[in-house]
Amino acid sequence: MSLRRCELCNTEIAKYRCPRCMKYSCSLACVKKHKALYSCNGIREKAAFVSVNEFSNLTLLSDYRFLEDGGRMTDRAARDALSHKPKSNRFVNFLRNRARRCKICLQTLPIGFTKRRENSTFYSNKEQKFYWHLKLIFPQSHAKFTEQRVPDDKPLCDILKTYIDPQESDPVKQQRLKIYTISPQSDIQILMKVENRPNNSVRYQELDANKSLLDNLKGKIVIEYPTLHVVLRKFTTDMVILGQNVNKEINTSNEDMIKEDSSEEEGEIHDSS
Repeated sequence: MSLRRCELCNTEIAKYRCPRCMKYSCSLACVKKHKALYSCNGIREKAAFVSVNEFSNLTLLSDYRFLEDGGRMTDRAARDALSHKPKSNRFVNFLRNRARRCKICLQTLPIGFTKRRENSTFYSNKEQKFYWHLKLIFPQSHAKFTEQRVPDDKPLCDILKTYIDPQESDPVKQQRLKIYTISPQSDIQILMKVENRPNNSVRYQELDANKSLLDNLKGKIVIEYPTLHVVLRKFTTDMVILGQNVNKEINTSNEDMIKEDSSEEEGEIHDSS
């Protein structure tokens, strides 16, 4: 390692090596920069592929400990009484009711699912608006980002400014999303997957960047939180976008589902009372 230079600044002698991506760095600043640039968490990937030529006794011991850890976690989960105890759905029902008032069909996943666990969406009674957990996917740069506490009245173009705006975007994000930064705004397209469709018929709807997040979500189905795909029109992808007439039909169908969901919940309230 003493003969290698830092792969981030390329000036200082390397002092550290990332256990996950094996990148060399010289200081804490370069370590943080490499984590942001490569979306690396710095944690060794225990289940990473190891070729036969590189397989050793240490690799075998690591695999054995990995299986032991998995067995312990499974046993601990089976004996944990709290994980099997029914949890209150008051908060979830509150969010769904508020979303229904905004003409959004909010659906939630069972406890234990990753999206349910990482979702940080909440509703502010004081300000009378949602603060969404939001995931942004940039397929042309193979990048994913997560935004928290995004107000529902914030336009999509303002949300994307910190990512792809040449003047206002973060330098690290700008470097990673360079192909978006140098592209004209008219070439950028924001898509959202249409939920509750067959796996062999995946479709996307185009969102209006000049409208707020709330206006774009109205009449749509959201599972836990919105996931936006930011694509460039000049690239050919397998993402099939609904036409304007089909969009109208989907929105009508989604609004019907919201009404059905509303009637079901009202029935549950009457039953409980």
